[in-house]
Amino acid sequence: MPKLHWEDFQPGTVAIYGPRLVTREEIVAFAAEFDPQPMHLDEAAASATMLGGLGASGWHTCCLLMRMIADGFVLDSSSMGAPGFDEVRWLKPLRPGTNIRIRVTVLECRPSSSRPEMGLVKFRYEVLDEAESCLTVMTSTSMFGRRQPETRA
Repeated sequence: MPKLHWEDFQPGTVAIYGPRLVTREEIVAFAAEFDPQPMHLDEAAASATMLGGLGASGWHTCCLLMRMIADGFVLDSSSMGAPGFDEVRWLKPLRPGTNIRIRVTVLECRPSSSRPEMGLVKFRYEVLDEAESCLTVMTSTSMFGRRQPETRA
């Protein structure tokens, strides 16, 4: 039985998940499989790019974020998925050897207008490094089951 339902999320609430160490090996392995651009595969080639050195693919960063929030709260919730992301911004490169944390802020909550068993929660997700610099920011609305479905008169 999931512990978290739509009613448990309140605007303004902030949670932190992590840390998680990101290694050179996993950056290169992800890039070789899914995003084989030079700045994600090879230090020498990466130094000649606007990143100025090896950096994780932005999509790798998104996957890390998803894993960390899944372990942090999603897998223990009544999550019903998400209709998509509103925004993804890669602000700074994720470098090998960085310990990342995820800061999750609840922006808004509203009941579904068409499905009374469900509510929607809009989140801001920030991938932070050890110095609290924001590397990636994402906003998304997720769907959660309700403990007490709204009844219509």
